[in-house]
Amino acid sequence: MSAGGQANVSSALNLPFAVALRRSIQQGYTLSRLRRDALAGVVVAIVALPLSMALAISVGVPPQQGLYTAIIAGFIVALAGGSKHQVTGPTAAFIVILAPIMTKYGFSGLLTAGLMAGVLLIAMGTARLGRFIEFIPHPVTTGFTAGIATVIATLQLKDALGLAVGRMPDGYFEKIATLWNARASASLSEVGVATGTLALLVLFPRITRSVPAPLVAIGLVTIGATALHHFFPGFHVATIGSRFHTIVYGHEVAGIPRLPPTPMLPWGPHGMTLGMVRELVSPAFAIAMLGAIESLLSAVIADAMTGKKHDPNAELVGLGLGNIVVPFFGGIAATGALARTATNIRAGATSPVASAIHSLCVLASILVAAPLVAYVPMASLAGLLLVVAWNMSDARHFAHTVRVAPRSDVVVLVLCYVLTVVVDMVAAIGVGVVLAALLFMKRMSELTSARMLAPTSMKDADPRSLPPGVAVYEIAGPLFFGAAQRAMGALDTVNPGVRAVVLALGAVPVIDATGLVALESALSRLRHGKKIVVIAGPLPQPRTVFEKASLEDAHDHVFLAESLDKGIELARDLMLLTPSSARPPPVAASS
Repeated sequence: MSAGGQANVSSALNLPFAVALRRSIQQGYTLSRLRRDALAGVVVAIVALPLSMALAISVGVPPQQGLYTAIIAGFIVALAGGSKHQVTGPTAAFIVILAPIMTKYGFSGLLTAGLMAGVLLIAMGTARLGRFIEFIPHPVTTGFTAGIATVIATLQLKDALGLAVGRMPDGYFEKIATLWNARASASLSEVGVATGTLALLVLFPRITRSVPAPLVAIGLVTIGATALHHFFPGFHVATIGSRFHTIVYGHEVAGIPRLPPTPMLPWGPHGMTLGMVRELVSPAFAIAMLGAIESLLSAVIADAMTGKKHDPNAELVGLGLGNIVVPFFGGIAATGALARTATNIRAGATSPVASAIHSLCVLASILVAAPLVAYVPMASLAGLLLVVAWNMSDARHFAHTVRVAPRSDVVVLVLCYVLTVVVDMVAAIGVGVVLAALLFMKRMSELTSARMLAPTSMKDADPRSLPPGVAVYEIAGPLFFGAAQRAMGALDTVNPGVRAVVLALGAVPVIDATGLVALESALSRLRHGKKIVVIAGPLPQPRTVFEKASLEDAHDHVFLAESLDKGIELARDLMLLTPSSARPPPVAASS
């Protein structure tokens, strides 16, 4: 389909669709750009291969399901999304959500939850909610990201140490207890493989970054472990081939099968039931929220690295489409992968074509090199994920934030971290956002000030022009639910000798429903005290609210003036027309 045809379809469906691809084509896609994208795609595929398998294994599914995710979701999201450089696939952050779903609902439940999450993501993108992700406070994202990294690192200890552990319990402290109880089964061979992988992953990038460190580390350790087992039969480590087996055409295949992803029904032979959907709503929501947050944060960082700008709504739609399709090929939930996206940028990618090529290269690797994957040690993949978890935690930034941030932000960060580790990510985000919102309300309310101005303190008018019986009450700052009651409360202390109150609202940029209710309540109390009220200088947004509320019609003692000077003048005229024992006349005195 041409770029124009895609634009027409997108407009007809009201979907922000394939925005990044259309922008790349409109800028002119040349053979030179294709060569750069192809090279970047190959480099990213090399990084994605071991990561995709390791992440799938940590979730509890065979390694090929992670590769299928990188192939299908990576290809679809690249072409349908809103970021030129985003690389999509299985990510470490999803482990803490997907692993419990796999344990509780099985493989079909895992795939169905991912499918439902895709529907939610498309709904979010269509509703243009992409920008709202930016309003999640930084302490919340830092806290739950570090918490996820802690859980991921804990889960890798089993394979990194070669512990004989059956089913891992759901609770974090129960996991720790299970690992501790199995400490006697630790294998020196497995520890050596994990340590060697960690050393190469840390040291090799200091030598050169031209070759991806995961390829070198996993490759060299696999060759070394295989050679040691050949010459020293007593040396034994668990491998992908010894841990995973697949039946292909009646024959058992060790490791991953040399087959492309094939169509299947994600909900299994029993079909999708309403009861299953109800049970999976909460897990699907968690997948959708984390997928949206991680993908859009990755896209924002990609923008900072390249100077480009992504379309967040198109990215959500593309991500949703990828997560809807990938379960039909046995793939797990996917989102934007920051490490692979950064690799894509550093390798010279210029468009979403690079990410699409990465998916095709992963597919080619399965078809060509699948038998070799069987020799990869499980401890080596665990070492790789330990490095991923460490990078994900950003421990230095976490510690810096705890040291320099305001105490309230530190409380939010630590609480989100603890809740992510002890409970789950959904609880951490929910509690963190609510707590951060409450703190925001408190801070905003502190920005709103109110004061009664005496003639000697007037700056905007001649003090002699303020006649006896007139008081000016000035409010500065937003008049919303966090500050309305406090700002309007001081009106109750107006001197009994005051007959007219001028409310100076020229420094109030916004008023919400709560602020309007507080204002009207104060106006009613002033009317009971037989006082004239002039609202002076409201800005456009508050004035629009007042007009919709018919403030002057609903309160016969309230008048509007364009400025403080005119408000004082109007108050003086109204007092002259109004006996002190009577209410003001119902005249059209507003300016």
